[in-house]
Amino acid sequence: MDARYVFAVEFRIPTSSAELRLDPATFETRLYRTADPPGEEGWLFFRDNLWRGAVGDEEHMCKVASEELGVDVEAVEYRAFETDEEYLDALKTEIARDLGQFNADSVSEVLSNYFKSSLEIE
Repeated sequence: MDARYVFAVEFRIPTSSAELRLDPATFETRLYRTADPPGEEGWLFFRDNLWRGAVGDEEHMCKVASEELGVDVEAVEYRAFETDEEYLDALKTEIARDLGQFNADSVSEVLSNYFKSSLEIE
């Protein structure tokens, strides 16, 4: 069972010396965050941070990414949720246990509301 969130992040490397300069001073790369197993602490990351296939609060995600990476993250864009069939099945089962917490009538509605078309099944 395997799944991960994929983000594009833009970050800045600060220089503390007038004699040093970076060009460019910002860089873009991919950030992968392992998805917590459905039902375990942290599994609702998608509900708390994504909406309609995008980052729900970019400022918050930049702050979180900056703290975790130790660099000044200036932009975060959600790109995909990569998963295998086993994880996706477990996720659907866990979502179905309490649709009320997602304010939805079906599991497919939940997946659409948060991931849109970004689910990539390996």
